[in-house]
Amino acid sequence: MAGNTLETGRQIFGVGEPLTSIHLITKGSVLAEYPGGSYHLGKGDVIGISEICSEVHILSYTASEDTTIFTYSLNSLEMLGALIREHPDVSRLFLLSLFRQITLLLEQISISEMNCAVMRQNMMEDYTRYNSLCSRYRMEPQVFEDLESTDPRLIGETADLWLGSYYQGLQHVYASQEARALLTDPGVSMGMLRKGSLDFIKTVNVLEEHYNLRTQIAQYYFNSTNNGLFDLYAALYAQLGASVEDSRTLYAGLERMIRQYEEAPSMYDKQAASRIHIFRQQSSRPVVTQKEEDRREAMNAAILAELSGSLDTILEFSGLGPEKASLFRDLIDAYKALEDRNSMEAPCARLRRQLTEEFYLLYSALFKRSLTASALPAPVRLFLYFGYVDEGLAGTENSITLYLLASHIRDTGNFRVYTFYHWLLAIYNGKKIPGRNEFDEDFLDYLHKEKSKGRITASQMSSLEADPMGKVDFELKNVFPQVNKITFGRITTFCPVFTADNVMKELDSSYVTVTQISKALETIKSIDYSAFYRESMDYDHINVMGKELIHLEYLPDVILMPNVGIRGSMWQEIEGKRRNSPARMFLSIFHMEGITTSLIRLTGEFRWEMCKRIQGSRWNDLSERSLTSEYTDYIQFYRKNRDLSREAKEKLRTSLQRAKNSFREMFVRDYIVWILFEGNGSPRLNKVARKILFTYCPFSSAAGDKLAQNPAYTELLDRQKILAGQKLHRLDMLTRKLSNSNIPIPETIIAEKKFFERKV
Repeated sequence: MAGNTLETGRQIFGVGEPLTSIHLITKGSVLAEYPGGSYHLGKGDVIGISEICSEVHILSYTASEDTTIFTYSLNSLEMLGALIREHPDVSRLFLLSLFRQITLLLEQISISEMNCAVMRQNMMEDYTRYNSLCSRYRMEPQVFEDLESTDPRLIGETADLWLGSYYQGLQHVYASQEARALLTDPGVSMGMLRKGSLDFIKTVNVLEEHYNLRTQIAQYYFNSTNNGLFDLYAALYAQLGASVEDSRTLYAGLERMIRQYEEAPSMYDKQAASRIHIFRQQSSRPVVTQKEEDRREAMNAAILAELSGSLDTILEFSGLGPEKASLFRDLIDAYKALEDRNSMEAPCARLRRQLTEEFYLLYSALFKRSLTASALPAPVRLFLYFGYVDEGLAGTENSITLYLLASHIRDTGNFRVYTFYHWLLAIYNGKKIPGRNEFDEDFLDYLHKEKSKGRITASQMSSLEADPMGKVDFELKNVFPQVNKITFGRITTFCPVFTADNVMKELDSSYVTVTQISKALETIKSIDYSAFYRESMDYDHINVMGKELIHLEYLPDVILMPNVGIRGSMWQEIEGKRRNSPARMFLSIFHMEGITTSLIRLTGEFRWEMCKRIQGSRWNDLSERSLTSEYTDYIQFYRKNRDLSREAKEKLRTSLQRAKNSFREMFVRDYIVWILFEGNGSPRLNKVARKILFTYCPFSSAAGDKLAQNPAYTELLDRQKILAGQKLHRLDMLTRKLSNSNIPIPETIIAEKKFFERKV
């Protein structure tokens, strides 16, 4: 072992250099850099310990200040094992440094995912806006090819988010005295080091994929041919002039592109800086009249005045006792005072947990008070809709935006889209039943369980069954906390309070509307038109229809959670135990990903779970043909499938690893490809997967017509038309029979004919 002092700025190791030693930092600090980010190592950390399962360095290391290191040779893992056996105390240092480093990286995964989604959505919106303006002013737009390849959902590698809590827990374990027993066994230490290193390497690979995707998206803004989105916007702005109304939209877009560049200039074309400089020299801001400016300032001042002292207003309205109100205020003050609200340090994590618990108690109290209130104060509405608590935490601009958005929110239940507050109202008013808890128990199941355990009597159970507030409480306790965290996405740093820290793009553009959801569902149905249809029997006309099955459509309920998030949740495929009932899908009300892509994923999950529900215990039994049984068989035995090429099998092997051997996840990824690519005439699936998807998620006739000339689909389309024709023939025969007998033709027959006509 040898000591060495490194001067500030010296590169210790670069990416790709052989890993032949690890280095304990005894003084100073070192900057570790990975694609798209970095973190610091300090005294007690070990350079290279996280890379021991790699033959080369996958990070670069540079001394941030004068730094002293001690070097341990590492020609093999066996040499590391021998060192640990000889010096057991050293393994604690190695493990703690490894756990800290991987925890730091895992914290970045969700942020990196969100940055990818936001950047991609911004690009798609910018391109759509550009095309719209070109159409308005009769200009020929520049065509961008292969935009679909930038979809973050198509990234192969993913990381296990639960690992963050796992390694954070291990840090606490190995830092305590209780770790002595573990440290006496070198096999345990080596096992932890190797597993941690493999997880670290995988996480770096995921972050690199994210970075490469963002770089790819960046090229659509600035490229060497000077026809990126920035250049096109700038040219259009110059052509229209600053006085045209649309110029404000263009200028705002250009300013956002510039801010995006300034946040990560390394991803962009080398000439981007000079083109931005030229634009700023040659262009002036769009004209805004003083009258408009004064009106806007007056409106904003009035809104901020109404929101002044929001926390006091919220707590006063809630009716919480002075002790509880004081506790919540103290927690908010402590949260506001944090330098880094997403820190993984124990005190910060503990504060987030306490604040989260009290937040849900406050939400429940506010909901109950809202039932009898003649009007809701603005801060209370913002709390119930968005999780807003304080104008300081939210930020001035965000607070104004939240106020304006809230003023336009109405009960949207008629469209099957609800804010979470309106969803609770629907449950309270008996229009909806509470969801299932994490044990897959619905409200009635839960009550029966409580009764069987002697916790409630039969009369109490009967009373609770009819208690609307009891149903709401069940939803608040069993669905709200879990789903709010899931949709937020960054589980390890979750806190339900709305803060500016979590806003990664303009609130206006990330706000989820009924129209957006409607359009997304129509996009899905234009390809997979039968996605939300269920087979049923027409019991009202059983004497006429017999056992002839009909198809009924049940569009999902979409509930918007009060957070700024990146994920959706397909919480349950049916209501209670009724198969013919809508699914429940949850999204963040401020969704940082594309709505369409998120709903495609949720629909894929719905397809899988609904099939499992229908098939029951035999969902994977190939003797009963179904989506889940055929797809499971396909994945389980792909190595023996003669219809798959060697390349297809290798791709499946890799995909299965990336999906963590989850058959459902494999199907969902194929379903995304099915809707985004296959349904638009761009074959991406192998022929076995394509046949399964075509059988159980068939194209509409409109989508099929576009593919009719493609040999990959010809046989499948022909078979679909034959089967649909046979069904239509039976329905025609039934119709004639009823007409000849002067029996009125049920509406269900007419609807069923229309359903199958969409296949022909």
